[in-house]
Amino acid sequence: MTTLGTPLSASATRVMLLGSGELGKEVIIALQRLGVEVIAVDRYPNAPGHQVAHRSHVINMADGTALRALIERERPALVVPEIEAIATRTLLELEREGVATVIPTARAAWLTMNREGIRRLAAEDLGLPTSPYQFASSLDELRAAIDGRDGSPAIGYPCVVKPVMSSSGKGQSKVDGPDEVEAAWNYAGTGGRVDAGRVIVEGFIRFDYEITQLTVRARAADGSIGAHFCEPIGHVQVAGDYVESWQPHPMSARALEASRSIAQKVTENLGGTGIFGVELFVSGDQVWFSEVSPRPHDTGLVTLSTQHQSEFELHARAILGLPVDVSLRSPGASAVIYGGVAAKGIVFDGVDEALAVPGSDLRLFGKPESFVKRRMGVALARAADIDTARANAKLAASKVTPRAAD
Repeated sequence: MTTLGTPLSASATRVMLLGSGELGKEVIIALQRLGVEVIAVDRYPNAPGHQVAHRSHVINMADGTALRALIERERPALVVPEIEAIATRTLLELEREGVATVIPTARAAWLTMNREGIRRLAAEDLGLPTSPYQFASSLDELRAAIDGRDGSPAIGYPCVVKPVMSSSGKGQSKVDGPDEVEAAWNYAGTGGRVDAGRVIVEGFIRFDYEITQLTVRARAADGSIGAHFCEPIGHVQVAGDYVESWQPHPMSARALEASRSIAQKVTENLGGTGIFGVELFVSGDQVWFSEVSPRPHDTGLVTLSTQHQSEFELHARAILGLPVDVSLRSPGASAVIYGGVAAKGIVFDGVDEALAVPGSDLRLFGKPESFVKRRMGVALARAADIDTARANAKLAASKVTPRAAD
């Protein structure tokens, strides 16, 4: 039996989010609806999640000393990482000492903060199908990995270069020839959340499409933990960054079975409870593992309009030990609203026109500062089919115009 307390009292069930962007904000709202006391932490003040939490803090979450001091002061029952750039070794120590439970586990946070850890786990330990890959710690090593020097097999062209530490496709480049390698190395160094001086270079898979297989590990009445699968989410990325998503994505029964088998294996190994966003490449009936995030996924914003319980509600329920429902309510889609301007305290024109689009909804994230390519909101749309939903989501997004305040 799960018992939940009353916020701001001695009985409070206290949860701390490390990272409080737009995804964290939705998790906080879901937790608040269940009477949970929430502490939101981020690297800058007035982050989206700060605006809806009971308390907020601003720290460098990659600073292990500062992170330990805050967790020991607040004493949350659960620590929920929402980004990768966190002092995960400190989380491992705190979990081992019994100071707090990390969601889904401190080991999962540690492995997935770095593409090297999770790729080696998936390909070398679990034997999951992946693209060919190598790691490089210098421009010369990167060229050698692509060209096949030093006795290693050539990755070849085209290929994809990514920083080992980044999120939402930041720092990622497709490289079509030798003259693009140096630019890709430099972009990886500036585009990641942390410049680790190391990249992964992957052979390019000529896939038909890519999906996110949201997988929820939740506790049953008998105490056992099982995996629950949402309908597959299709998405479009530009320069590695999600720009639209839809659910359900049509795929063959064999490909769906393979996708869920891969998701089951990797999430079971990572352990714990909560939602995982498993990214997969699909060609016909063949499926390759790409990445996994042990937290809500940006492409899963579409579930705010498609599922009976969004990925954020599923995450909140699963980490609290409550039952989950992954069923689909309606086909739907999402489309990103970019800032378009560099300014603080922007305003949004056209909100009424966007909401006049059939089946539409909006989430404006409330980020205190806008950049041209910063994600400032998302348009959502429900419809009888995904083609209509995609068209309506993009139409609604196009009606919203961020601008500097007068």
